Amino acid sequence: MSTMRLLTLTTCLLLLLLSACTPYRVRHSVATPDPLILVSIDGMRADYLGRGLTPTLDAIAAGGVRAEYLRPSFPTLTFPNHYTLITGLRPDRNGIVANIIEDERIPGQRFSPANRVAVGDARWWDQAVPLWTTVQRAGLRAGTMFWPGSEAPVHGAHPDYWAPFDATFGNEARVDTVLGWMDLPADRRPSLMTLYFDRVDARGHYFGPFSPEAEEAVVEVDAAIARLVHGIEARGRSGDVNLVIVSDHGMAETSPQRVVHLDDIVDQSLVHVVTWGTLAGIRPRGEQRREVEKALLAPHAHMSCHRKRDLPARLHYGRNHRVPPIVCMAAHGWVIGTHEMIARRKHFSLGEHGYDVDEPDMRAIFIARGPAFRKGVVIPPFDNVDVYPLLAHLLGVQAEANDGDAASTRGALR
Repeated sequence: MSTMRLLTLTTCLLLLLLSACTPYRVRHSVATPDPLILVSIDGMRADYLGRGLTPTLDAIAAGGVRAEYLRPSFPTLTFPNHYTLITGLRPDRNGIVANIIEDERIPGQRFSPANRVAVGDARWWDQAVPLWTTVQRAGLRAGTMFWPGSEAPVHGAHPDYWAPFDATFGNEARVDTVLGWMDLPADRRPSLMTLYFDRVDARGHYFGPFSPEAEEAVVEVDAAIARLVHGIEARGRSGDVNLVIVSDHGMAETSPQRVVHLDDIVDQSLVHVVTWGTLAGIRPRGEQRREVEKALLAPHAHMSCHRKRDLPARLHYGRNHRVPPIVCMAAHGWVIGTHEMIARRKHFSLGEHGYDVDEPDMRAIFIARGPAFRKGVVIPPFDNVDVYPLLAHLLGVQAEANDGDAASTRGALR
């Protein structure tokens, strides 16, 4: 299937490019459902709402449904949780077990968001079936305005409409792309559309979650969602579009004074560290497992390390072969690194995520409105795996096997 490689700021050119897409071969068909727009605001803390920064989101919540908060899956990182939201499988089951992954079954390639080759390699993603694939197999269309996993031909196909992630592609252009899909003829119009905003997360990392810069990003994304709502209204579609707005995780304040130096604890020549930060995945080298375990599994201030099989059961993590043998978790607000790594950083991130799912700073948002949803309802907190069966229900497709519980969101529906 040919796909557009570049997005443009003009709807006409966009539609011209999209017209080159070849329809996905369907296995069966269902009645056309009300359109569903799934929006993700990366790094949007639950307590950003109701502070005067988000008049649009607050209005949508007041007139529709919101959860007290959405509980992310462990690890509370971007790629694992976005794939959880769209597959209903926790990271340990969907295969995206961290933002940085190594897999001996995929030799010579290290997965990371910056590795465009790996991001586009379906082998990293094929332990789960994303919702857009299920939608296409049901005879419907799907469009993703940036979503982790959509750049790879998972199980043989991309979404009907997609593009490689481009951080320079602005919020307004992203919204206008989705609105442009709504203007397509009925036989080419997506039933599932996703929309992704990354700036809240980026500024939260760089400046800290309560910085003026992060709050400005929250204001900007709220304005972009206002643009989306107004566009839906201008098309006379308010009564038949279901809008679901989530975030993948929250953000916590960090400091260069709160670093656990791993090289003070274990000789670095004895270990291969797959990933650093709030979560460290470590492989002992050669025959050094006992010496490494003795050093790491001992009690430490501001860090706890576990054999993968011994991680707390409530985290639902550690069974996937991609999880390194030893997993170290930083205490809340701390990060794990080495003296050398910290010294060569040009800038120390003042905000981080990846912490325990029960930390209040990691809480995410869930807001929804549309013909399927009740009005003025607040539902109890629930796990983000429960979003997937709700989405499948809204689209009228048979959900794939998943870890979610449809009962968690039943109170949100009419």
